[in-house]
Amino acid sequence: MGARPAEAYDSPQFHDGVFHNRLPMSVVEPGSTGSMAAEWARRGDVGRPRGEVPVTRPELPKRAADLAATWLGHATVLLEVGGHWVLTDPVWSDRVSPSATVGPRRSHPVPIELADLPPLSAILISHDHYDHLDTATIDALVELQDAPLVVPLGISAHLRRWGVPENRIVELDWGQSHRVGDLTLTCTEARHFSGRGFVRNTTLWSSWVAAAGDRRVFFGGDTGYTPAFTGIGEDYGPFDLTVLPIGAYDRRWRDVHMDPAEAVRCHLDVQGEAGSDSGGDRADGVLLPIHWATFDLAFHRWAAPADWVREEAAERGVTVALPRPGERFEIDPEHPSDVPDDDWWTAAAGRPASS
Repeated sequence: MGARPAEAYDSPQFHDGVFHNRLPMSVVEPGSTGSMAAEWARRGDVGRPRGEVPVTRPELPKRAADLAATWLGHATVLLEVGGHWVLTDPVWSDRVSPSATVGPRRSHPVPIELADLPPLSAILISHDHYDHLDTATIDALVELQDAPLVVPLGISAHLRRWGVPENRIVELDWGQSHRVGDLTLTCTEARHFSGRGFVRNTTLWSSWVAAAGDRRVFFGGDTGYTPAFTGIGEDYGPFDLTVLPIGAYDRRWRDVHMDPAEAVRCHLDVQGEAGSDSGGDRADGVLLPIHWATFDLAFHRWAAPADWVREEAAERGVTVALPRPGERFEIDPEHPSDVPDDDWWTAAAGRPASS
């Protein structure tokens, strides 16, 4: 069973049989595919840590906090928003690939077993790439949890094929929302693409807003930089926490993957920092970088995204949290700077502490 037929999608993003970004995407230069493959073969293990990545088993409370986050690796984050548990892009498999023996492999174990997760209010999926939508993990979550899977348009076809019950699937277009009690989940724009295997863009990609009470979180998923972030900030911000990708960047795919400087810019665009337009009674928000450290998906050094985002955030006056995988932290609106930010990745990268 493939994606649903074209006429099923009444969406401004869908035409000519596929989904589209609102901004045009540049294409890789002709003839560069072969050179890119050769470069990949020469790069060795530069994208993997030389030492052991320090993984922390999270100490989770019995009830979700008003605002907290536990980064479990790559784009998988256990959010606590207004007393709700929300899990993003859950991937527990060892490889992000259609094969169990070939493809990018984990650089560190998952900090917690699926069976040890708390009762979730929702599971958010940003798009259908293997490093964000993992069949085995979805199968387990359907058995272990009762929460709905809240996904962009088209991904329901994958879920139905895998046996996910219809009443567990919520499928949304950009600008649409779903409520679970007092938790509101809104599908928002991203600049990316989709596809598993050789089929491209028959499902939509997205970012997400999770809001409950007076707490708001922006989850970027996987995206290139887009001016649409400013509109998301105006419509749904300001945000107490932004969860944004910083890894797998390259000059050849700038349209679909942000670099760390663009992630900091996105944080500011969506009003992750309280400014004159968001009033003076709100503390600045926190940026949690994701999409790095777990899987080797690009040409840059393993630790480069963390080094860069830390430097960029300091220059722009942005509070950035850089927890170890599994390290839970709460965000106190009165003291947002009290988040983990010590340099643990330098030792894992095998570099001298002074470098």
